[in-house]
Amino acid sequence: MLSVGITSADWMHMGDELALLERAGADYVHVDVMDGCFCPQLTLGPPVIGALKTGLRKDVHLMIEEPLEKVRAYVDAGADVLTFHVESTSHPHRVLQSLAVALGPGLTRGVALNPGTPVSAVEPLVEEAELVLVLAVNPGWGGQGFLPGTERRLEQAREIIERSGRKVMLGVDGGITRDNVGAVARMGVDLIVTGSAVFDGGDVIANLQAIRATVAAVN
Repeated sequence: MLSVGITSADWMHMGDELALLERAGADYVHVDVMDGCFCPQLTLGPPVIGALKTGLRKDVHLMIEEPLEKVRAYVDAGADVLTFHVESTSHPHRVLQSLAVALGPGLTRGVALNPGTPVSAVEPLVEEAELVLVLAVNPGWGGQGFLPGTERRLEQAREIIERSGRKVMLGVDGGITRDNVGAVARMGVDLIVTGSAVFDGGDVIANLQAIRATVAAVN
């Protein structure tokens, strides 16, 4: 599945951009929420997410400090997938439990890992999560290359998921281009997050359809 990050979209014409993603067959629209503390940039919050009018499922990626008391607002704003970082809180298990209480219809609870965090950090959490998202770049700014150690980290995450015996999606986010998306798909992930690869060059539909075709050819 493909989740398209809209940070790189034309925000002056966001309705048109979302319509193009729908026409091109995106599975999710990916929204990066940054607080300027957990990572360098500051982006948006629940009111903007709630205002995004689209038939696509909203994949909300929280890159914020101490999300425990904040997650309910994102659920109420329409998040279908809500992912927070293991590194952002001392009590990630409590955040997952809080999401279970605030559970919207079909809400997917995700945990994300920065490149410098041992993959083993998610092992105590897979009993509560439905998604493990491995970052292939350090969060906070675009244009970074896909880190070469990511494939090994994805393998480690997959082994943890398999040992749990639960149906947990494995995703990867960051550094995905039209040139490397086929190689990334061959790493056995369920969800690929890409943004600039779709919006760069202006032809959103052609770019996304080309990426979808590449991923489909692998799977």
